[in-house]
Amino acid sequence: MNSTSKSRIIRIDQTSLPTMSQAVVHNGICYISGQIDTAGQDVEAQTRNILGKIDALLDEAGTDKTKVLTASIWLKDIEQDFGTMNKVWLEWIDEDNKPVRATTEANLAFPHLLVEVQVSAAIED
Repeated sequence: MNSTSKSRIIRIDQTSLPTMSQAVVHNGICYISGQIDTAGQDVEAQTRNILGKIDALLDEAGTDKTKVLTASIWLKDIEQDFGTMNKVWLEWIDEDNKPVRATTEANLAFPHLLVEVQVSAAIED
């Protein structure tokens, strides 16, 4: 990506939701919107499915999980689900390239959602 293309704003998947793009690339950073999963019945399945979506969006943006800079994770029930979510996260994240991360409890948009994950990643030349 040359300096001209780095300054452009590239929006990825603006059609699946009317309110947002799934990812936006600008100045060598890929910003991924909060990802949710409606298929998984528990926090482990939802977390795995979300991280799979993130992998696909990172790939489409020209980067990968080794370049993740920041992560924000929201759990419906942090006391009950933190350990399970964290186990899946540790299996997914590259142990030599851990991002900064914040995890908190939150009322998510729908009752069946247990976890939401948002990341930003560098896109290297």
